[in-house]
Amino acid sequence: MTGAGGAEVVARRIHPELVSLRRKLHAHPELGLDLPLTQRAVLDALEGLDIEITLGEGLSSVVGVIRGRAPLPEGEQRPVVLLRGDMDALPVVEEVDVPYAARNGLMHACGHDLHVAALVGAARILVESADRLTSDVVLMFQPGEEGPGGAAPMIEEGLLDVAGRRVDAAYALHVVSAQYPRGVWFSRPGPLMASADGVTVRVLGEGGHGSAPHRSKDPIPAACEMVLALQTRVTRAFDIFDPVVLTVGRFAAGTKDNIIPDEAEFAVTVRAFSSEARARAEQEIRQVVEGIAAAHGLGVEIDYESGYPVTVNDDSEYEFTRRTIVDLFGAERYELFPDPEAGAEDMSFVLNEVPGCYVFISACASDDPGSAPDNHSPRAAFDDSVLGDCALLLAELALRRF
Repeated sequence: MTGAGGAEVVARRIHPELVSLRRKLHAHPELGLDLPLTQRAVLDALEGLDIEITLGEGLSSVVGVIRGRAPLPEGEQRPVVLLRGDMDALPVVEEVDVPYAARNGLMHACGHDLHVAALVGAARILVESADRLTSDVVLMFQPGEEGPGGAAPMIEEGLLDVAGRRVDAAYALHVVSAQYPRGVWFSRPGPLMASADGVTVRVLGEGGHGSAPHRSKDPIPAACEMVLALQTRVTRAFDIFDPVVLTVGRFAAGTKDNIIPDEAEFAVTVRAFSSEARARAEQEIRQVVEGIAAAHGLGVEIDYESGYPVTVNDDSEYEFTRRTIVDLFGAERYELFPDPEAGAEDMSFVLNEVPGCYVFISACASDDPGSAPDNHSPRAAFDDSVLGDCALLLAELALRRF
C-alpha cells in the first residue's frame, strides 16, 4: 500500500475483525433473497456506527448511508457514491478442509463472504474518515446475486435515491480463487461480463409406437435438428467481434426406446456482450426453432426468460478505479483483463442506471493459481488476507470520487 494515509492505518487495524466476520459468514451460508442470518451479521457488524440503515421489504437486503462531512467548494453539490457487496452463497457441498467450513450443504463458493466483510471494512474506514469525505456513500449489501437476482428489486425499492438524490457513481469488486496470483487486481473498460438469458423450447408432436413412426409425429429428430441448427446460427448471424454464446444444457424426451413421445424439451443459456446482440439473439432463436418445427409439421412453445444484462464499465470510471489501485498498491498489482468473460453479474442492473466500475481481485489460496479450483467449485479456496486491501479500495474510491 502506497497512497492511502489514514485509511490504510484503519484498514490494517480492523483486518483481524474482518477476517473473523468473513469466517463467521462462511460457516453459515444462505441462498437467494432470504438471508436472515447474514443480514443479522451485517447489522451487528455495523452497530454503533454513524450510518443510516434501511432494510429491504421484499428481500433481506441492508442499505446504509454514510454522510460526508468534508466542506465543499461554494456552489458544489455533494456527490453520491454507491459501494456494493453481494451476500448469498451457492447450493454446493463444501470440500475445503478449513475449521470454518460450512456444514449445511451450502457454500460460499464464489467468495461473497469476502465481499460482505470488505464492504463492512469500507464502512468502518469511511465513518472514521467522514471529516474528509466529500461524498455521501450508499452501502449496498445485496442478496440473490446467484439468482434470482437482488439488484433489480433493490433498485425498485429506492436504492439509487436513498441518500436523497440520485447516485452519481457505483463500484463493486469480486474475488476469484484461481487464474491470477493472490493480490492481483484486474478489470477492463467497456463490456466486462455477458448478459445471461434462459430459453426453454418444447417441441410438440404426437406420440406412438417406435416401430411405426410414420403414424406419429416424432418431436425428437426435430428437437435434435434445432439444437444443431442453433449452434450453426450463432456462428453465421453474429459478428465474431460481438459474439453470442449459446449452450444447450438440458435435453429431455421420452420414457422408453420403443415409445415415440408427445413432446421433447431442451433448455438453453444465451450469453451476449452487447445489448444489440442480446436482442437479436432472441429473434434468431425464435426464427430457427419455429421454422424447423413448421418444416416437420410440429408445434413449438418457446419460453424466453431475460436474465442479467451485459455488465459494462464506464470508461472514465474504469480509469479512475485503475489509477486508484495503482496508487494504493503499485502498478505491478494491476493487470488489464484482455477480453470480456461470458459469466454474468446482476451488478449490471446498477451499472445500466449509473456509471461505475466493477473490478476483480485474486484471493487464490494456492501458490499455483493456474491449477487452483475456480469459483463455484466445491474445492474453491479463498485467502482472506486480501480483505484489508479490498476494504481500502472501496473506501478510497468514495474518498477520492469528488
